[in-house]
Amino acid sequence: MDTWRLLDTGVLTAAENMALDEAILRAKSNNCVPNTLRFLQFSPPCVLVGHHQMVEQEVRIDYCKNNFIDINRRITGGGALYWDETQLGWEIFASKDHPGIPLKIEDLYKKMCEAVCYALNSLGVNARYRFRNDIEVNKRKISGTGGTELGNAFMFQGTLLIDFDVDVMLKALRIPVEKLKDKEIQSIKERVTCLKWELGYVPPLDEIKSAIVHGFSRILGVSFIQQPLSSVERKLFTEVLPEFQSMDWIEKIKYSHFKHQELRNLYKAKGGLIRVSLVMDSLLKRINSILITGDFFVYPRNAIFDLECILKNSPAQYNHISTVVTDFFKANSVSAPGLSEADFIKAIWDAVKKIDMLKEGIHPSAVNSIFTVGDDFINISKPSVLLLPYCGKRPDCDYRKKEGCNECGQCSIGDAFQLARKYGLRPITIQNYEMLEKTLWQLKKEKIDSFIGSCCEAFYAKHKDDFERIGLTGILIDVDNTTCYDLGKIIEAKLGVFENQTFLNNSLIEQVLALKVNASSNVRNINNGKSEEQI
Repeated sequence: MDTWRLLDTGVLTAAENMALDEAILRAKSNNCVPNTLRFLQFSPPCVLVGHHQMVEQEVRIDYCKNNFIDINRRITGGGALYWDETQLGWEIFASKDHPGIPLKIEDLYKKMCEAVCYALNSLGVNARYRFRNDIEVNKRKISGTGGTELGNAFMFQGTLLIDFDVDVMLKALRIPVEKLKDKEIQSIKERVTCLKWELGYVPPLDEIKSAIVHGFSRILGVSFIQQPLSSVERKLFTEVLPEFQSMDWIEKIKYSHFKHQELRNLYKAKGGLIRVSLVMDSLLKRINSILITGDFFVYPRNAIFDLECILKNSPAQYNHISTVVTDFFKANSVSAPGLSEADFIKAIWDAVKKIDMLKEGIHPSAVNSIFTVGDDFINISKPSVLLLPYCGKRPDCDYRKKEGCNECGQCSIGDAFQLARKYGLRPITIQNYEMLEKTLWQLKKEKIDSFIGSCCEAFYAKHKDDFERIGLTGILIDVDNTTCYDLGKIIEAKLGVFENQTFLNNSLIEQVLALKVNASSNVRNINNGKSEEQI
């Protein structure tokens, strides 16, 4: 049985822990240290964004500063995490060619998580692995995981919630809690759990660590012996710590170099969310700059940054983008669990195509609030239906849960009904997802050309495949405010029982209607004005 090192680095700051991650991984990649299981803790509390995320998008910076919560960046991907002194971190540093290590990243994720599941079960908690990188108890998350690699070495890490202050987490991370009611905050709390909530008490820390050691020993078929940091790791730690304490590292990904004509796209796939932001030279049809972010994991960890550099100042042509991304993934052995190069190509190209909206007169500030279904914006015409979300009606409205609107002027749905009448469209308020799908199938049966509607960006990303599966073309306009997705009320919204009110961007809806309906009318008028010979 192989013997691995057990390393307990105790309580450190966020910058110190991130610097140690880098130091140990470098040392392991140079084969200077043994395979290692590391335990870590944080003080003061901190927020750690994923390697490919922007601090401004994920963190309430003022709240963190006012409450002495550190902000830093991980060397691994994934989403933003809140850490306090009640959580325990665990990390595996090992050679990729170790006999007990799966070659496929998805299998590696599962095996690492199974070790901690085994540990939690031994403590009396019924834990199980949840694709793609979580450990859950009764469908509630108790540990999130992720990893990165360098050379022939990899690091896989996780956080175990022992006791947890959810209220502080909600305020530290950019989750819109200001408009939430108490029961809505409670619904978010019910997404996570911790050992204290499951067991009714907090087990001794040494007992928790011992269980995790035993879990990895059993799953990996190795034994552990406690050893300190090596001289190589201590030297590397001293060298890299200033970088991880610097604002250059913390703010590594920023929007600062983007201009107002930025084009953005959100793409949701099995392996995570891809956000693309780019600036194009529309005259030369070139990508001036591009930023690819999201909560995905990618190996090697700097692959996305290298891809951005290659795409910078490149032709904004589909064949070129496809070739560059495909060749880059192949040449650099890039792997992203649950994602393929095709997903990144699609995410980038959908952002590029938004330039067509600028050509049709949509203001640059509005193009990122428009989503298309089934075809490009420039090709979609002859809309005859306006689909509207029921949550745009007042919660106490008599029409909240039924079709129609009395146009009382107290919500944005009434204004949308007036727009539909003005442009000759049939308005339909959608009560739930099942009604949406049924309506789309009926509209297809009626052979309508296209539809216009309103929904939030998150709903579009989640259900774009459903829209396109039905086969209708359409244009969707983002809502103006906090949505069920922001509030953690996705299930309620799907069932049609979401109680909050959203607000439609009716000015943008009218601009799109004016473009698409008038364009269709102009075509009809031209045809009607032809002479018999011309016809």
